Amino acid sequence: MPAHDETLRQDADALLPELVALRRAVHADPELGLRLPRTQRRVLDALADAGLELRLGDGLDSVTAVLHGARPGPTVLLRGDMDALPMREDTGLDYRATGETMHACGHDLHLAGLVGAARILAARRDRIAGDVVFMFQPGEETGDGAVRMIEEGVLEVTGSRPIAAYGIHVVPGAYGVFSTRPGPLMAGAAELEVTVHGRGGHASAPHLARDPVPVLAELVTALNAFVTRRFDVFDPVVVTVTQLRAGEQARNVIGDRASLGASIRMLSAASLDRLTAELPDLIDGIARAHGCRAETRFDVLCAPTVNDPERAAGALATLAELFGDDRVLLSPAPVMGSEDFSSVLQEVPGTFVFLRATPRHLDPETVAPNHSSGVLFDDAILADQAAALAAMALAHVAVRER
Repeated sequence: MPAHDETLRQDADALLPELVALRRAVHADPELGLRLPRTQRRVLDALADAGLELRLGDGLDSVTAVLHGARPGPTVLLRGDMDALPMREDTGLDYRATGETMHACGHDLHLAGLVGAARILAARRDRIAGDVVFMFQPGEETGDGAVRMIEEGVLEVTGSRPIAAYGIHVVPGAYGVFSTRPGPLMAGAAELEVTVHGRGGHASAPHLARDPVPVLAELVTALNAFVTRRFDVFDPVVVTVTQLRAGEQARNVIGDRASLGASIRMLSAASLDRLTAELPDLIDGIARAHGCRAETRFDVLCAPTVNDPERAAGALATLAELFGDDRVLLSPAPVMGSEDFSSVLQEVPGTFVFLRATPRHLDPETVAPNHSSGVLFDDAILADQAAALAAMALAHVAVRER
């Protein structure tokens, strides 16, 4: 890391009160999905005096902020998501949300940390050769925010596509520890909905009907066998049936339809292709064997999050130089959660990084996880988050002294 960036952490610490105030204001006033007008306004206000080029989304309340360096050079993209979850908060925080919406996945920290990185880098404009794009993204939880911003041109906003893209996600764990890995980091996600159409009848004479319920029962076991017999255990796929619907009529009536819903996770594009091609045939065959008909809908929510090996190695080295080797880990394996930053990484070589942010007085082994009504993060982590994002960008655009 260039010598002039030894003050990154000090500058981030100086910004901390401002970033904490922003995070807490957003936390207390969460918004869902693609339309986040109050959140968008807070981001714009926080960047108003930073000298950045600001663009707003058309079909969503995004903010794209561009820092043009003093000299020509490559473009780097930094991303933070901004949307919350439809759940009631149960943390007891003074600044907790009081409605039916909550920042239970740390996106309030992500946007505040990205604001911090933007302000740190803006103060170094004369030492930057290139451009930095700050991608403030709605709609991560709905799975379409990143795609929508890409469609609206976030990757072309400087006239030069980014050579690297980085994002940080806070998670529970030992405070201040970063981790990532080359290759697959997080799973892709899909949803399966199956409706089996049969023929209703009287429960006393099932041979005169075409009962869809046994088809549903067979499908549950067949889906599990499908995963274990068609996919390599070292390229895992998870199919979890979470919904079964049948029998809304009286107990002595065989209904004419039944349905199931399932969540699917995978770690490779090849597995996603196989699931898309083969699952409908499996389901259709089982239904036809019972004299029924199956209607199958397979919706891909997001692709696997796959880090570029070179960018991952560079990020690990940059973070270790800035924070010390004891605070940076090579993730031993991917996790089966999903993240729509994967859409950016399909277009740009980059890396997604986890940052543990459990308050230091709590046991990281027993705290509530992300997407829990009681999840807690220490917003003092914002200084390190901002410095880390800025450092990963500077690894590509800092002016090299001769």
